[in-house]
Amino acid sequence: MSRAGYCPTTPEEERQMLDAIGVTSIDDLFRPIAPGLRAKSFDLPDGMSEFEMLRTFQELAAKNAQHLVTFVGGGYYDHLIPTVVDHLTGRAEFYTAYTPYQPECAQGTLQALFEYQTAICRLTGLDVANASLYDGGTALAEAALMALRVTGRRRLVIDGAVNPFHREIVRTYLANLDVELLEIPPKLGLEDDARLRAAIDGSVAAVLVQNPNFFGSVSDFRRLADEIHAAGGLLVVSTYPVSLGLVATPGEMGADIAVGDGQSLGNPLSFGGPSFGLIASRKEFIRNLPGRIIGETVDRHGERGFVLTLQAREQHIKRHKATSNICSNQSLCALRGLIFLSSLGRQGFAELARLNYDKAEYAKQALGRLSGVEVMNGGATFNEFTVCLPKDAAEVVAGLLRKGVAAGVPLGSYYPDMGHCLVVTVTEKRTREEIDTFVRQLEGALCN
Repeated sequence: MSRAGYCPTTPEEERQMLDAIGVTSIDDLFRPIAPGLRAKSFDLPDGMSEFEMLRTFQELAAKNAQHLVTFVGGGYYDHLIPTVVDHLTGRAEFYTAYTPYQPECAQGTLQALFEYQTAICRLTGLDVANASLYDGGTALAEAALMALRVTGRRRLVIDGAVNPFHREIVRTYLANLDVELLEIPPKLGLEDDARLRAAIDGSVAAVLVQNPNFFGSVSDFRRLADEIHAAGGLLVVSTYPVSLGLVATPGEMGADIAVGDGQSLGNPLSFGGPSFGLIASRKEFIRNLPGRIIGETVDRHGERGFVLTLQAREQHIKRHKATSNICSNQSLCALRGLIFLSSLGRQGFAELARLNYDKAEYAKQALGRLSGVEVMNGGATFNEFTVCLPKDAAEVVAGLLRKGVAAGVPLGSYYPDMGHCLVVTVTEKRTREEIDTFVRQLEGALCN
């Protein structure tokens, strides 16, 4: 059986290419690089046949814990994905299409992204959306940069209850800019509203919050929106899209920019990706949206058509005038999100959100009745909540993993003084029997 080489070219073809560019060996191509900086080895295995490669990957995949009952969230969620999502996104015209620069031959892709933008606007309650970004974290960072551009200010305030991974991405984006990022620590699973509002003044470009936040708490940011607007700044709300079937939208709360991670919209859990980031804003800020936007137009025959428009990317304009260095979007993942939303419809999406909420409430009440367990969230939650345990949460999670249950996200790694706290997520996929089993196993783990 033939083995597949890493490079598909033959030695003769390599020789012809080297001769054409005037060098004698592939090593000659790397000579401009200082010897100390060259790769010592690529550590690549020998080529395999298709059969050998499939068997190798199947063996690797079998090492994963594939039958866990998961109560893990914290940004990535175990939701049902209608079969139609895989079926339609697997069509060759979507699966293989890349950058649709040529509207005359990419109307299908452009229309799909146009419809995606429309869906995101309806979902967030805002006026305009782009064709997607990489993920929720980069979307939040782009929103922060957007707020700086819009206001011309150099200060940002971010709530410490925002996803810690996303806060780290924002810090990374701003690390080499002349920008002050003030982080307000959370208070018992909620934003510290008094300190957030006290931090607002005429120098703040935006306040960045998340709803529901990393602890699962749901807040109403209308008052915060009024105060930052009175000071001339913007409100940026990071959201969990599925919650918007039940929770007030960022637009209803007065947000100027909404962002989120689209994984929960028809994209599978796959070691944290791939996913897509969504971003929407009020219309007056459309020229500051990062990435690409698909617009509707008519051709010379008056027929409806779609084109790329308002692409203030460094790929198309002077670099210093670009709104972002993001030069691509996540079209296929965004398309999955669009098909997911379309297959559910408005009523189905609301029912999905309600199902998540009801099951999480059942679990929250059952866990709250366990001796020594305290639910930290004093107010409203959606499908996540935080429980404080009488033991180290990471040790409890490790013990339950051996019994087939992924109990949640222990908070000690992200909030050092919350090592006994655990964020529990309950999606529509969890049955009552699974929730009851989890409660019994947690009770047993806490008694040992």
